[in-house]
Amino acid sequence: MKILKTDCLSDGFRMPGEFEKQDGCLMIYPWRPGSWNYNAKYARDVFVEIAHILGAYEDVYMIVRSEDMNEAITRLDHPHIHIIEASSDDVWARDTGPTFVINDKGERRGINWEFNAWGGSYDGLYSHWENDQLIPNHLCKYLGDDLYEARPFVLEGGSIHVDGEGTLITTEECLLSPGRNPTMTRDEIEEKLKQYLNVEKIIWLPYGIYNDETNGHVDNFCCFVKPGEVLLAWTDDEEDPQYVRSHMAYEILSSQKDAKGRPLKIHKLPIPHIPVCITEEDLKGYVFEEGEDTREVGERLAASYINFYIGNHCVLVPQLGDEHDSLAVNILKECFPKQGYFDRRRQYSLYYTADSCKVGGFYEKSQSCCITVFMQ
Repeated sequence: MKILKTDCLSDGFRMPGEFEKQDGCLMIYPWRPGSWNYNAKYARDVFVEIAHILGAYEDVYMIVRSEDMNEAITRLDHPHIHIIEASSDDVWARDTGPTFVINDKGERRGINWEFNAWGGSYDGLYSHWENDQLIPNHLCKYLGDDLYEARPFVLEGGSIHVDGEGTLITTEECLLSPGRNPTMTRDEIEEKLKQYLNVEKIIWLPYGIYNDETNGHVDNFCCFVKPGEVLLAWTDDEEDPQYVRSHMAYEILSSQKDAKGRPLKIHKLPIPHIPVCITEEDLKGYVFEEGEDTREVGERLAASYINFYIGNHCVLVPQLGDEHDSLAVNILKECFPKQGYFDRRRQYSLYYTADSCKVGGFYEKSQSCCITVFMQ
């Protein structure tokens, strides 16, 4: 592994879309007592299940602390699950892991952004994130991939979405947050994204999902399903605080064209009919450290079906016990049909780092979440 001081724009690399063929998925074995109650017992059951599901279609790379290695080796015994021994501060590999980029020769490299626990001293979710900052190095060293050094620019993988053809979507709520890059202007941030991701067009949405503790990550709100088409978290309930956010985004997306000059087709994906809120039962079994963000009974979680995972030939969809669960799955089946552009994807290889296959996101405090897997 070499540390690179150049950038993707100069070297002819680009960030591919999530819907493109991938070599594998990065996950981190859960342990943090302030995120996963009862010593992460139930969370580990789910992570192990997901790893085995994905292992049928792609390689899974699981980062595991030394003290959990014996358990992980036993539970993750699978020819396509690879265990990497390394420390972590929490499991959100999509945010802490490297962003992977590729070129027309099929070569792959990673990007190492600065990570500060979603806001650093301003409004970060925990006070120590030194181990999380090393995740890109651990993975790229294991894979033998070179790594672009983009620090001190602060960015989490969940704050951006690309179509693989030059267009990026993000939110002002997140990237312009005082806890990210407060000394940089919006124009300067745009130039940094274009430089390191080789994109031409950036679409700024004002906000993400209501009450999202990541300051409105776009990956929980709006994503590309293929070039020229996006999914947008949606509600028609004017009394819901998400209503204004979704409708503002819809107006912006409707007025924009992508980097290739195409108008965007927008698929509306409903948020849960009943808001997902913290209960007294949810709060049992947690141990919070000083400086760590805590939860309160009645607190609304940033529930969204947009937080799904696209694998090779399968899609993992959060299920919340809500009447919109099946509706969300049906809409996603239409967006990712068995026949279609998945059969015509480029022959590039990449790794897609995911929040424990995106069954996480806002669910880190709940044990009631499950998933639906449908085949492409």
